Amino acid sequence: MKIEIIELGDRKTKFMLSGVTQAFVNSVRRSMLAEVPTLAIDYVNVYDNTSVLFDEQLVLRLGLIPLTTDLESYILPSECSCDGEGCPLCQVSLTLSAEGPKIVYSTELVSADSSVMPAEIVPIVKLAEGHRISLEAVARLGTGHDHAKWQAGIACGYKNVPRITISDECDSCGMCVDTCPRGVLVNADGTIDVANEHACSLCKLCESVCELNKEGDVIRVGTCPDSFICTAESDGSMSSTELVTRAVDNISDRAKALDERLSTVG
Repeated sequence: MKIEIIELGDRKTKFMLSGVTQAFVNSVRRSMLAEVPTLAIDYVNVYDNTSVLFDEQLVLRLGLIPLTTDLESYILPSECSCDGEGCPLCQVSLTLSAEGPKIVYSTELVSADSSVMPAEIVPIVKLAEGHRISLEAVARLGTGHDHAKWQAGIACGYKNVPRITISDECDSCGMCVDTCPRGVLVNADGTIDVANEHACSLCKLCESVCELNKEGDVIRVGTCPDSFICTAESDGSMSSTELVTRAVDNISDRAKALDERLSTVG
């Protein structure tokens, strides 16, 4: 397997995997979406709420606010020694107290752990004159497999690496260059060249407008069967790099557990 980094950012990463199967790449995608644990508000004690939102609506909005997550400091409630009853190892408390008139944002949540805070500035509710809210929220670790609020990966996908071939029969008319919506093809000194093959969306518009294609394979858009371009985007609870790493580690741990289980059979 070969890895090539195309784009590396704090929230978004794009890389190319070569020498792998589609099943493996899809398992990485699914792991990023459903198996990487992250913190999210799980239940809320509402002490006062005179806003226009019902308690249930207010709590739903709080649950969908991404929280920065240190997976070295917290463990899943199902794996905690407290048996999920709640302790500093598996949960963290956040409080919110506000009075109108104002718009209440996620940054007003006060966490008992300074490392756990909202990853995004999210408007929660608009309070009118005399309206107020007072509540305590408890955040726990969970996975996207259980609920979307624990989904650390928000835009994870992949596509086959495009492969564009242009034969010597090309007359360099330039129609394919003008039609390409992503600027993949360029007309350089009277010759059609591929400028950015990875940007190709496999729409094949260049094939359809090429007049010579009716008589032969002048320009063809295909894919590499064992190479994939992967995109991973985090909700902000962790970096995109950690998201990918944790997803791959999860696959490795599950494979080892399966191997050990199968070794005991028969």
